[in-house]
Amino acid sequence: MNSEIFEIFTDGACDPNPGRGGWAAVINHQGKKSTISGSENPTTNNRMELTAAIMALKSVPPGSVISIHSDSEYVKKGITEWIKTWKMKGWKRKGGSLANVELWQELDRLNQMHNIRWIWVKGHAGNPMNELADQLARKASQSR
Repeated sequence: MNSEIFEIFTDGACDPNPGRGGWAAVINHQGKKSTISGSENPTTNNRMELTAAIMALKSVPPGSVISIHSDSEYVKKGITEWIKTWKMKGWKRKGGSLANVELWQELDRLNQMHNIRWIWVKGHAGNPMNELADQLARKASQSR
């Protein structure tokens, strides 16, 4: 198992929602900062939040130790709390079908490949790495 340590900040943006969207991640590793971003159209904010986390996890070696910071309670609670029930119910939720099921399944697969601590951070509250991820996601959403 790889023991590399990564600190990742992710964000998604969509304006209007649904509409043109962007995602981004800021990845800190051994004192070096890198960024990734992308866009989709049409999409939703929740899809962009999930995509940011997925793409960030795909960009690091399997077995990494990761702290992933997201200002999306949807992503944080989904992957740490709600997913257990969704899986037991065949990827369905109490009200019926699960939105973004293919993204949740991919995030679940990637989550199992790493040692991840999921951390919710308050958005637009002055956290420099969260603010950078937000800026990059917004910029990506306008690039198409």
